[in-house]
Amino acid sequence: MFCPFCGNHFSQLACFCYSCGKCLDFLKEAPQMEDVIRCCIGYFNEGHSYNVIVDMMSFLHGVNISLRCLKTKLTEAGLYRRKEYSSTNAARNAIRLELCGPGQLFGYRTMWQVLRQKYNLRVKRDDVMALLRELNPRGCEKRARRRFIRRTYHSMGPNYMWHADGYDKLKPFGFAISGCIDGFSRKVLWLVSGPTNNNPSVIAHNFLTCVRHLGVVPMRLRTDCGTENGIMAAIQCTLRHQHADYYSGVSSHMYGSSTNNQRIESWWSIFRKGRSQFWMELFADLRDAGHFNGSREHQCLLRFCFSDVIQKDLDECRTLWNSHRIRPSTTASCPGGVPNELYYLPHRFGSRDCGFRIECTELDTFPESNQPTHSCGDMNMQEYLDFVMEHSHLQKPENWESASELYIHLKEIAQL
Repeated sequence: MFCPFCGNHFSQLACFCYSCGKCLDFLKEAPQMEDVIRCCIGYFNEGHSYNVIVDMMSFLHGVNISLRCLKTKLTEAGLYRRKEYSSTNAARNAIRLELCGPGQLFGYRTMWQVLRQKYNLRVKRDDVMALLRELNPRGCEKRARRRFIRRTYHSMGPNYMWHADGYDKLKPFGFAISGCIDGFSRKVLWLVSGPTNNNPSVIAHNFLTCVRHLGVVPMRLRTDCGTENGIMAAIQCTLRHQHADYYSGVSSHMYGSSTNNQRIESWWSIFRKGRSQFWMELFADLRDAGHFNGSREHQCLLRFCFSDVIQKDLDECRTLWNSHRIRPSTTASCPGGVPNELYYLPHRFGSRDCGFRIECTELDTFPESNQPTHSCGDMNMQEYLDFVMEHSHLQKPENWESASELYIHLKEIAQL
């Protein structure tokens, strides 16, 4: 490295320049150009515009990079918006691979985003539309028939209202999902699968993890009237009791019916069309084939085999949703755009962040709940299945096909 004051070379471990004696600690705190370029490439692959990438680097990373420098670095990396498209065969093969799983429920916009982010393919959306009509005509026909009319939703900005709820469509098979979405940006804050979503400690753990990660507590939190939300509601009110706004204290949490918690409920319908329908049909096929009878033992075994695969799919779903573009609607007061952009850069949409900054030390006062370390849901069965996996030299599944094979194989060994 070289001193910016005198130009002489110095060791990276030095705190002062050997020649001019200037303090060089600020150079160690500055981010390296390689890390800056890596962040810029990541935002580019997510589909953000050049101006938004510059804004993201300034607000989220504290790096001021000019628009011209950004375009130069991306060009040097071989990244372009409208040239050097990938081959049609590569796109067709990737679409066929996605159609073997939950991707069979995707529309052409979601499929185009998957090809761009997951497979690093540059293709035109019109080409993806044509390929989907060629490879999955039945799915295109089904999606064309469905239309939803939703009520108008009003929000002042990100972190004004968080909507938390549980998803029980996969509960008959042993998988309980907990989720939360920001009302203004539609950013999915957490999406977690586990043995239960009725345990208040589990829901509170998800809430505290999200607040600690974002460093902000919402102005308001809305949940159903279920007992599983009691601890989370108490934590929200405790964190907001010292504030002096209209919704401080106990007013910061609101109970309501599921039908009125429309932000998260409407997203669950999107989630079913794009993701969970695949798993419901897969597990129903196992049940119809006589491999699953709904008993507690079968649910534990199914969780043991599929928990990692389903959580990986949920993480992918959350990432894709938070970086996709929501079209503007004349019947909605919230603007259209990318959820991550709407959440982190509200000033670009004439809004403001309504949340309250919070330090991690304030969260340390809440005792950490004991989360289940076993995916099975039953400690004794977990130990038995781990023993069978180790002595039978079986590997953890990486996709739904290998998980199905492992489930059937372990079911025969355990004679369930």
